[in-house]
Amino acid sequence: MIPTCHTGLGNLTLEDALNAAIPAKPSDGPSLVSNTIGAITNHIRTHELGPGDRLPSEARLSKELSVSRTVVREAFSSLAAMRLIDLKAGRRATVAELDYGTMSLVIEHGVHTEQITVQQIYDVRRTIETRTAMLAALRRSPDEAESIRDHALAMREHLEDPAQIMEHDLAFHVEIAKAAKNPVFSLIVGAFDRVTRQTWPIGWRSRSSDAEQLAMIQIHIDLAGSIVAGDPQSARDLMARHFDQSVKALLTAGIA
Repeated sequence: MIPTCHTGLGNLTLEDALNAAIPAKPSDGPSLVSNTIGAITNHIRTHELGPGDRLPSEARLSKELSVSRTVVREAFSSLAAMRLIDLKAGRRATVAELDYGTMSLVIEHGVHTEQITVQQIYDVRRTIETRTAMLAALRRSPDEAESIRDHALAMREHLEDPAQIMEHDLAFHVEIAKAAKNPVFSLIVGAFDRVTRQTWPIGWRSRSSDAEQLAMIQIHIDLAGSIVAGDPQSARDLMARHFDQSVKALLTAGIA
């Protein structure tokens, strides 16, 4: 949580939050919605709300911010789309847990509009995930080590089912990020999910022989073994090799 100054800020009213976040008397609809979004996010911060904590009701926000309920509803919808709050029918809005969904959409949009290349994504992933592998080897719990190993072994067990291999592969990388004990890593690794689901089948097919496919799976098993054994250097090196081979496979397929 970003530190706040405890000089009465925790007792700010919604009107105070609105005044702190926006200029007085905005003149148009879009500004009203934007300003209401600012007031709500400011309320979350100054009142130090956390995941699952309830926000003021739509009616209360409408009254205290002197805006219509339609404006509040639009502000809530925008915040929900950004994954900052959760909305459920018949219940008060609540603060959302961290979610990589919005970042994932941005990355996918960047690829499809040719502002980002797949090779650039894999370059970033290699940089980040060599670090997560190393930290996971140092910080993983016994349960996390078991989960990482189980996903790697499940890839081999489903050799005839690429869709299942992909699911376990994606989960393998997410579990390693979690085991690194830094939620920012989990957000970033998770954000690559949508693009990876599109590139993974291409990379798998480019490994045309059984030997190549088995080698790809084996490096996951070896990497899991290094994490289970608590060997950060080996884990880092194996993750780097894995990404180098993945980029090579995508280059062979002509998409990286």
